[in-house]
Parts: sequence; C-alpha cells; structure tokens
Amino acid sequence: MAFEEALATGDHALACVRLAPSTRRQLVQDQQQDCPRAIAGEELPRGGGLRGAEAYGRQAMLRLTGDTLFLSQFTDDWKVVAAGCAPEGDKPYECSVKGS
Repeated sequence: MAFEEALATGDHALACVRLAPSTRRQLVQDQQQDCPRAIAGEELPRGGGLRGAEAYGRQAMLRLTGDTLFLSQFTDDWKVVAAGCAPEGDKPYECSVKGS
C-alpha cells in the first residue's frame, strides 16, 4: 500500500497525499505544523504484511502485522482515514492519526 511504503521510505509528503482530506487537516491542526513534519512526529508503527481486510461499501479496514488502517474510497483512490490504530476490547479502535 502506497501509504505504508511512503512511511517506510521516509517520504512523508507522499504519506500526506495518501491521507483523507479531513484526516490531513486534523493532523495539521493537532500538531500545529505542516503535514509532512506532523506525520513524521507521530512515529507510526510499521505496517508490515497484510493479515486481513474487510470492506463495507466505500469503507475498509486493513489489518497489517504491525498496524491497522481504516480507509475510505474517494473518486480518485482509496485514502487513509485513520492510522496507528489498535483494538480496545469491546470499544472502538484507538488511533493516533484520525480525522474529525
């Protein structure tokens, strides 16, 4: 996946392009710096290999060996809505990068 590859190679500008617009805006607002610096500062876990994927219409969840990503389908491509996500038992996933 392009988002994970961008993080792995340190191409934080490309990782930002792969974020959903609302997620990118929220990250910039929370960190009060431009997106590439903000996402680099998050120190997101390495995703690794795909363990499973579930799609629900225009929404999807990718379970990787080191991370869980939530995506939405936009007109041009799938974008990351939330990253750095971990299950919290019966509660919703806790994500370090997410939109509002």
